[in-house]
Amino acid sequence: MEIASADLIKIGISVACGALLGFEREYRNKSAGFRTLILITLGSTVFTMISEQMGDDRIIANIITGIGFIGAGVIFKDNYSVTGLTTAAVIWMAAAIGVVVGVSDIDLSLVLAVAVVFILSVFHGFENLLDWVHHRKTLVVTFTDNNLDSLKTLEKHLKKSKLHFVCKEIGKSDHRLRVTLLVFGRKNRIKNLDTYLLTSPFIENFNLAHSSR
Repeated sequence: MEIASADLIKIGISVACGALLGFEREYRNKSAGFRTLILITLGSTVFTMISEQMGDDRIIANIITGIGFIGAGVIFKDNYSVTGLTTAAVIWMAAAIGVVVGVSDIDLSLVLAVAVVFILSVFHGFENLLDWVHHRKTLVVTFTDNNLDSLKTLEKHLKKSKLHFVCKEIGKSDHRLRVTLLVFGRKNRIKNLDTYLLTSPFIENFNLAHSSR
């Protein structure tokens, strides 16, 4: 069977766009990396080409449904945080770019691929700046006893350090007070908080449920 040169060009452009997105995700050690995004973009392109040949737009609609399952697989949620949303959005855009390549709009597909990488790279720096000014993390603190005065002492220190906080959960474990706090403020102040927690005699231990955005 002879393969049209136009189809080969589409496949090549699709692989290039997927590689561009995949390189950025791979560089940041995300779950959907280089090969994954290439295959997503290429698969979307191939299905779109088939859709055009068969004259059945339902195939393109099913790409959106199918890619939703893949995107959902990289999103992880615990009690206090959600991670993987950006990678899921990149998967969604990779599929969209693949469809654009499949309908022969090569220029638009290249512009979209560059735009996505630009957003991920440049806005990542802006997000880091915002995180420095308004950093947040969730602390799970276990005190040495079940005396509420220990919690009040910690709250006073947070206020003195100009940190804002919200008490998300409070309870007892083995006759010890256990508190979950969402703390937010300047990043350097929150880093100093770790030293305070480590040296406080009334704190048994603490851990981070979520350390950044």
